[in-house]
Amino acid sequence: MIIIHAFIERVRRWAMYRTTVRELSVLSDRDLNDLGINRSDIEYVARKHASAI
Repeated sequence: MIIIHAFIERVRRWAMYRTTVRELSVLSDRDLNDLGINRSDIEYVARKHASAI
């Protein structure tokens, strides 16, 4: 049961990561700058967001 729960949690975090990357990637550089994010930081920010929840 613990293995299944860990697997589900990992899939949930991966999905959150991909959603965050997708949403940030469609923003313009100006919008990203307003948020204080560089385009090169999108994956880092998404990873941090997914692991924080």
